[in-house]
Amino acid sequence: MTVATLCAALGDPTRAGLVERLARGPASLSELAAPYAMSLTAVSKHVGVLVDAGWVERRKQGRVVTCRLRPEPLDELAGWLTDRRTFWTAALDRLDGVLTSEEH
Repeated sequence: MTVATLCAALGDPTRAGLVERLARGPASLSELAAPYAMSLTAVSKHVGVLVDAGWVERRKQGRVVTCRLRPEPLDELAGWLTDRRTFWTAALDRLDGVLTSEEH
């Protein structure tokens, strides 16, 4: 998955909330839907977006659909952020060096 896809899936407050809930452990669709004023179908669609983006894995056992958070997307985002931080830290350090040398 791309970083843009991962972030876009979290761009909706409901989906971000679902990810936060699933960070505490697996949950059924009914459990995920409980805090929201929306139908089970609507929550299922939000979960589908998270599944498509790679954030969530769904398993059906009988009539119960259980969802769990996958760690790989978080690892991918963390790596991307680390790369950006490294780049910008180096660039700003170089700029600081240039500005400091011009002051003297």
